[in-house]
Amino acid sequence: MTEQFEALASLDAALASAVRATAGACSSGGRLNTAALDAHQSITYDLALCYADLLAARYATSDVGERSALDMRLGLAFAAEVAPLVLGRLEGIFLALGLPLATLDAIVADVRRLRREAGTPESLAALGQAVAEATGELGDVPLDEQTLLARDAFRRFARDIVAPLAEEIHRRDLTVPETLLGPMREMGVFGLSIPEQFGGSAPAEGENTPMMIAVTEALSEASLAAAGSLITRPEILSRALMAGGTEAQKAHWLPRIAAGDPLCAIAITEPDHGSDVAGLTLRGMPVDGGWLLNGAKTWCTFAGKAGLLMVVTRTDADRSLGYRGLSLLLVEKPSFDGHDFICEQPGGGVLRGRAIPTVGYRGMHSFDLAFEDFFVPDGNVVGGEAGLGRGFYLTMAGMTGGRIQTAGRALGVMRAALNAAIAYAKDRKVFGAPLVDYQLTRVKIAQMAARFAACRGLAYAVGRALDEGGGRMEASLAKLIACRSAEMVTREALQIHGGMGYAEESAVSRYWIDARVLSIFEGAEETLALKVIGRGLLEQALAIEGK
Repeated sequence: MTEQFEALASLDAALASAVRATAGACSSGGRLNTAALDAHQSITYDLALCYADLLAARYATSDVGERSALDMRLGLAFAAEVAPLVLGRLEGIFLALGLPLATLDAIVADVRRLRREAGTPESLAALGQAVAEATGELGDVPLDEQTLLARDAFRRFARDIVAPLAEEIHRRDLTVPETLLGPMREMGVFGLSIPEQFGGSAPAEGENTPMMIAVTEALSEASLAAAGSLITRPEILSRALMAGGTEAQKAHWLPRIAAGDPLCAIAITEPDHGSDVAGLTLRGMPVDGGWLLNGAKTWCTFAGKAGLLMVVTRTDADRSLGYRGLSLLLVEKPSFDGHDFICEQPGGGVLRGRAIPTVGYRGMHSFDLAFEDFFVPDGNVVGGEAGLGRGFYLTMAGMTGGRIQTAGRALGVMRAALNAAIAYAKDRKVFGAPLVDYQLTRVKIAQMAARFAACRGLAYAVGRALDEGGGRMEASLAKLIACRSAEMVTREALQIHGGMGYAEESAVSRYWIDARVLSIFEGAEETLALKVIGRGLLEQALAIEGK
């Protein structure tokens, strides 16, 4: 092992010790205790961040012999950036848990060697210059020929068709027009995770998640809200149907979803219950032939344009059942343009929708929904009678795909911001020289590129793991770090633009404001860190301890 990687190995070992100690403090009788977990939220959150950073760093610095020299340097630069951050978080955890700091003291020298190797201003400035002059793919990942062809086709489409409309959609708060939806239907955007036998492009056996990530990244580079995010909703719904739908439901709905007719939306969040899915209250009351829905949903993206809503519904009146009382219902409705709609049923049921004004992420619009005795037939309960009470599990099956797809969206936004920053730094002259000639600008470009490349390597690796039957927690990790990184990268890109970055006429202002939402939806950062990643790490530690 080279000296550069000793720091990562040492930090991994220290993190494992912290996880074991936290698991011990949050458990009794070999099981995690909810009250104890709540009392250690800050520690659990930091553990998740440490794990995400280290996992990305390991991927960024692995298999270096197969990577370009530039990608090798980017991987080391990322490791040099996150190593001291992880060390600092671990110090806080060790202090809080009363663990011996001597363990961390021994790691300081390893971290310093890594920083001297790849994290000095001189080395980062040289790396930034190399990035600015590079013509190849940053953060290159192994892709099969079919995926490469698809990626290149969608990059051309994004550049030629999406990008010219993106700014108008954002500034005028328009709904995604048919001039974009029609070609994307023809290109098969909505069927990327649907098996071929149901009209999609995924293999009959297994999946091709890297293909979905590559297409998402390409479209999101042009517009997060008007292109890249269109894949999210069919991704979640199709995976939920594949996981628990009846054969008749799969045969009926999957070909239609793959064809983009109807477009779909996901209704999970409620006004008083965001990521707390177990607490959802929208009620489904059984009646002859179906269910009457009463209650509210919020932040339902694309609900107006969509003709099909996946609605997480409480179908058992016993609130003590928590998530075990939830089911998935497919709600059909007409497609509406605009920011408001009313859907009235002949029997008197009503569904009202109102778009929520937002600072960014415009084009699809997120809606408040109000259901009043809205009828849904029995045949639209995902899984039929056997699906009652399984809504949470089916939603989670869908959300795994949604989270790795969101990591792909973050990659596209980062790529757009990085390219814009490099182009502006070359063109803009200050104090008689281009911005790119200054050390600080080059350092910023290096750090932006290193984050992008590290997140890219992690996302595609997790995509391959998902196709092999694993990677569920890692999908949340990839989403967590990619979305945090997108905020950092777009912020620095805007900063390089100076005042022009804050002007709406500059696309980089849209990248920055759009990136901010990435850490909130498809599982808020805190929820992922506490309930999925952190809890998963602690449960793994207890399982090992119990053997």
